[in-house]
Amino acid sequence: MDNGSHPEGCNVIDKQAIETRVIELISEHFNTPKDNIKRSTTFQGGGQAGADDIGADSLDVVEFIMELEDEFDIQIPDTDAEKIRTVGDVIDYIIGKLEERKNQEQ
Repeated sequence: MDNGSHPEGCNVIDKQAIETRVIELISEHFNTPKDNIKRSTTFQGGGQAGADDIGADSLDVVEFIMELEDEFDIQIPDTDAEKIRTVGDVIDYIIGKLEERKNQEQ
């Protein structure tokens, strides 16, 4: 029975903390209020910045990917970076990478 506590604690990935940190990084990097950033928010809206789009250009996105790599100590290959379209994609990708690394360490 899992009562929510984790005796070892060190191997648990805090998904909410990752989501919060990613949103903070996006807010800082793209100068966008945190309240405007949702999982469905896109980085590039095909040249037309909308209410749910940050309006980043490709260089902004490349720089942001590099920032994520440094922040979370992961590598994001170009082929994977090209598939990242939304804030939710970023969060899910980072969680997946961190879980993959955790599983390899066990």
